[in-house]
Amino acid sequence: MSLPRLPLTVIGGYLGAGKTTLINRLLREDHGQRVLVMVNDFGAINIDADLLVSADGDTMTLTNGCVCCTMGADLFMAMGDALDRRPRPDHLLIEASGIADPARIATAARAEPDMAYGGIAVVVDALHWGALADDAQIGAQIRGQVAAADLLLISKAEGGVPPALAARLAALSAAPQIDVADCAAVAPLLLGGLAPLQGKRDGGGHPAYVGWSHEGDEAMTRAALAAKLAQAPQALYRIKGLVAAPDSTGWEVQVVGRSIEIKPALDRVARTRLVAIGPQSAIARAQIADWWSQG
Repeated sequence: MSLPRLPLTVIGGYLGAGKTTLINRLLREDHGQRVLVMVNDFGAINIDADLLVSADGDTMTLTNGCVCCTMGADLFMAMGDALDRRPRPDHLLIEASGIADPARIATAARAEPDMAYGGIAVVVDALHWGALADDAQIGAQIRGQVAAADLLLISKAEGGVPPALAARLAALSAAPQIDVADCAAVAPLLLGGLAPLQGKRDGGGHPAYVGWSHEGDEAMTRAALAAKLAQAPQALYRIKGLVAAPDSTGWEVQVVGRSIEIKPALDRVARTRLVAIGPQSAIARAQIADWWSQG
């Protein structure tokens, strides 16, 4: 007996928009489905620790029967791994890299006879999207992600989605706009099968990016870390990771553009581990390393 086709939903959105937060929320909900989440990002997978049952290599098994893993460079091989799993998942979600074109990933579902198109949901950061969309380096890519969406999920919209933002998004896409803060549950949105919109524009290409990663023994107070991050090169659009503290605790770092968030890490941080990314035309890896290494 043939197995039913495996729905594939792509979660898109630019760096720091809130894609991993959305997926963590989905995995906490009582949706009753075996979901396989594949993450294709420039940093490590980040699933809430209390959801984990076990971790083996790049694969994590969760308390609700869901599975998360990092996705290799070959999309079709990753999809083949999903189809070969027994029992087969009920739904495959791919969290696209923040710099990826989600439409190109979703197109793979149309080319695979054992998969079904489950739609593209793009997370839009209400605080930063406007400035990013107007950026000369990456604006076309930011707008292209929205144009490819079947559903727009607005994050960080404190007090509701700003009318100006809603109007700009509507000019690019006829996709429904939903404030995720107003949703009692996100599983019905992501696992219910998003109807593909007709006449969507192609996401287009994107500029080349340079990535930087660092692991070291340095330990910093919160004040010193805040000062260091405030001096980061302007072309670094995203920085994230864990920084050790002098008292053997540590800090979780999330930087999006000029927005800096530093909060206590949930677990002890033995070593500082950071990743960062920016357009290749505006910054070099050596510049990032020089900034971090300067006292």
